[in-house]
Amino acid sequence: MADAAVTFLRVADMARSHAFYGDVLGLDLVLDQGGCRIYRIAGDAFVGICEREDPGSEGMLLTFVTDDVGGWHDRIVAAGGEVDGPPRDNADYRIHHFFAEDPDGNALEIQRFWDEDWSEPLG
Repeated sequence: MADAAVTFLRVADMARSHAFYGDVLGLDLVLDQGGCRIYRIAGDAFVGICEREDPGSEGMLLTFVTDDVGGWHDRIVAAGGEVDGPPRDNADYRIHHFFAEDPDGNALEIQRFWDEDWSEPLG
């Protein structure tokens, strides 16, 4: 079981989307990674927005947050699931992760944040 979940949305304009999710919806910003920002929806459920040139081209990404990234990778591979390679560090976002697909081709990410306090409100 995962510890938390983040659904990432690709957006065209970070400032406009930040105003919507932060100001209009009143969600607490918990992590600003520059190109992506993560907001708490409720409890351990989060939405992330990532600025991209063509936001609709890739759809959504469901991210499972867990300390056991390697275990999830092994489980998916053992079941014949599609992964993009072994778990690895991403210094830009300060995470350890890998990407996978569900049986219908929906994008999944399994990750651990380097910062254990990533989900606390900023400022």
